[in-house]
Amino acid sequence: MLLYWIILPIVWVLARLVWRIEVIGLENYKAVRDGRAFVIASNHIANLDPVFIAIAVMDWRRMCVLAKEELFKNPFIGWFLRCMGAVSIERGKGDTVTLEKVTNACRKGVGVLIFPEGTRTKNGKLGILKSGAFVIAASAGADMLPCRIIYNTKDGKLHLFCRIRVVFGPAIPAAELQITDAGHKVTALRHMKSRLKEALELLLEQNAFDVQPAQTQSVPPEAAVQNPPAVAEGKRQPNP
Repeated sequence: MLLYWIILPIVWVLARLVWRIEVIGLENYKAVRDGRAFVIASNHIANLDPVFIAIAVMDWRRMCVLAKEELFKNPFIGWFLRCMGAVSIERGKGDTVTLEKVTNACRKGVGVLIFPEGTRTKNGKLGILKSGAFVIAASAGADMLPCRIIYNTKDGKLHLFCRIRVVFGPAIPAAELQITDAGHKVTALRHMKSRLKEALELLLEQNAFDVQPAQTQSVPPEAAVQNPPAVAEGKRQPNP
């Protein structure tokens, strides 16, 4: 924990020197950070996404971040991620031990950051949402806070010195994330995924960077006089 308090300010300064980071909707984060259980559900484009979210909230209370196991194979990156509160999870292997550990932490009021897509998207668009985030939120009785990371680049991916927006939307209340009927669990999860997807797409629609219109080359008036439009085929010019 001590290393987290030391590293976070350093990372905050370095990231803001390299990227221009803008935070929108921070009041929505503060509204759920009151000791209640909450899950931040974000889109996922770059490996540095969890760092940008940590910088955006700049909270001295460390979150629990679910990260894919492959990221921890590099000793330095693994050490850094653990300092930031990351927990490795084996994707596609039913890692119930890790999910239970994270759920218990969430019940105690620890904020959990999850990327429901399960992996980074290659085109910057929202991918298919997996069920893990909703299972944790339902089990912990947690609110779910939609978060959209937007990069101001042509391909929607992270590049050096690009502008970044981290946008937090209104939370989905815990009561709307409960699975009350085990017989209709699949239907309930499908509804939750649809609800979160709509919220994430709305955040992009409302906060996307303005696309600069292509500049059209204007024709000087003198050029128009010197080069009159061609006479349409089949029409004869009147005799002088």
